[in-house]
Amino acid sequence: MSTDEKMLGRIAALLRQAEGTDNAHEAEAFMAAAQRLATATSIDLAVARSHGDKRTRAQTPVQRTITIGEPGARGLRTYVQLFVVIAAANDVKCDVASNSTFVYAYGFDEDIDASHTLYTSLVMQMVRASTEYISSGAHKPTPTITARLNFQLAFGARVGQRLAEAREQAQQEAKSGPSAIPGTAIALRNKDLELKDYYRKASKARGTWRATSATAGYSSDARRAGDRAGRRARLGGDTELTGARSALER
Repeated sequence: MSTDEKMLGRIAALLRQAEGTDNAHEAEAFMAAAQRLATATSIDLAVARSHGDKRTRAQTPVQRTITIGEPGARGLRTYVQLFVVIAAANDVKCDVASNSTFVYAYGFDEDIDASHTLYTSLVMQMVRASTEYISSGAHKPTPTITARLNFQLAFGARVGQRLAEAREQAQQEAKSGPSAIPGTAIALRNKDLELKDYYRKASKARGTWRATSATAGYSSDARRAGDRAGRRARLGGDTELTGARSALER
């Protein structure tokens, strides 16, 4: 089994464990652990690539299409936003279809895989949390569509912030922590430059995608509720990460 497959299996297990608890204190303790695992794996693979004499096709950036939903479905913009913020925390660049039904993801295989695994869990949490909010009637008199949109946008923004913080922590530990690997900073810089160069050549995107439209409406109550749900979203268990880096293949 490859390092990427092991990482995905462990992230999936963390997310299943996280989704299986209703304990609020446990939910807080699950803060960003799966993201740190994904980042640690990605760093190890970047360092390994930097020491290799030859690069295979599997060790270079790729473009992959991620399906978000069917044409005409409501709320796809918030789903896209969620995937985009998750991708950004995992060194993946995105181009979005004009109707928000799919995303072109550009990055290394392990980073796109991690992004998709996290998204699969978090989008279900987002939908479930927004449905509970709407069902409670707390959004009234704001129209349901407006409330749901604002709730999910705030959820995605908060999750994106949490993932970015977890990524930064993992990178700092890899560069200067007790288990730091020599050459990590250079490997990450080279990886970033390689991805930017690949994206510049491969992307055909024009214009700037926005998660909201002028007619979407705004609800501060729904935004606050979505932000709270984003803070509680389960991203994996901290205890599962003990010794995570040492367990990865070199």
